[in-house]
Amino acid sequence: MRTRGALLINAGTNSGFTVTELELGAPKDGEVLVELVAAGLCHSDYHYDTGDGVLSELPLLLGHEGAGVVREVGAGVTKVAPGDHVITSFMPSCGQCRWCTAGRGNLCDRGAELLSGKAMDGTHRVHTTDGQPVFVGTYTGTFAEHVVCPQDSLVRVEKDVPLDKVVLVACGVPTGWGSAVTLAEVEPGDVVCVIGCGGVGMNAVQGARYAGAKTVIAIDPVAWKREIAIEEFGATHAAASIEEAQELVTSLTRGVGADRAIITVGVVDGEMIDPALALISKGGVLAISSVSAMTQTDAKLSLFAFVLYEKQIRGGLYGKSAPNLSIPKLVDLYRRGDLKLDQLVTNTYTLGQINEGYADMMSGKNLRGVVLY
Repeated sequence: MRTRGALLINAGTNSGFTVTELELGAPKDGEVLVELVAAGLCHSDYHYDTGDGVLSELPLLLGHEGAGVVREVGAGVTKVAPGDHVITSFMPSCGQCRWCTAGRGNLCDRGAELLSGKAMDGTHRVHTTDGQPVFVGTYTGTFAEHVVCPQDSLVRVEKDVPLDKVVLVACGVPTGWGSAVTLAEVEPGDVVCVIGCGGVGMNAVQGARYAGAKTVIAIDPVAWKREIAIEEFGATHAAASIEEAQELVTSLTRGVGADRAIITVGVVDGEMIDPALALISKGGVLAISSVSAMTQTDAKLSLFAFVLYEKQIRGGLYGKSAPNLSIPKLVDLYRRGDLKLDQLVTNTYTLGQINEGYADMMSGKNLRGVVLY
């Protein structure tokens, strides 16, 4: 069938995405055809345009935050049926590997092939109209009106929830929320710093407050993000930089330091680690959910202080949450009014405006932009 998608033709050049017609193959064994309603514009996909992410195969169909309606299923599909409403997950959970059986579906062994650009059988479902194979990121490729993906990359949701809002629960929401609740293990009464308050960080703010944090300090250079963090998402204080936050933390804790700090900036740099560690107390936790450049291998920190003060650094994928468990839970929290999603969607775009959406993200205009099909 024919569909439209936004392809990355030249990676690492900041040249943006090209919208074009595509040929989409029928779902094969274990696969599902989904007509998308919405796709989230996550910074992770933009890394390949800027060069922070490196993939050798082009053209590339990216996008991993998606929500839509199942239209067709291949042989052997048992988890969803035509007409079901679904949310995509960039990490398919097989349910059988060591990690899935331990409740760690975010680390499923199938993740080893996430960036191969091919379907699980090693072939392609997407081609250009002249027959050239298109490589699809994370099996999903939600920057297209229709996708064919593994059933294990989909989580069914109730039909009464708005797909244009819960689309963010595909990645940004569980990553941020889980960074606070599961990865950093925020406890009642904690003082928590969230470094970077975009589409992921604002959910770390929400998660920290939900977990019972007494004080949540939102750290971001963009003034309106600091304001909305307090007005809408539960932060108690805000600072424009880590340095400014250091003075605030020292004052609020009488020099003890924060219990937890969570890094959720768009691109984390190794130079950021030591200042972030300085925010936390003895025995404190620094949780990192941000993506760095693939070439980033250096991080600076005082090993002497790190050891003597028993501080911890924890990395987390998907907020250390299994998608098939966290997505339904977060959707239910939204339905109950305990999780704010509507306020996260700053602007919506057509597929043809995808480059405008990413420009708005990079200039600090959006918490999260969403493409509506």
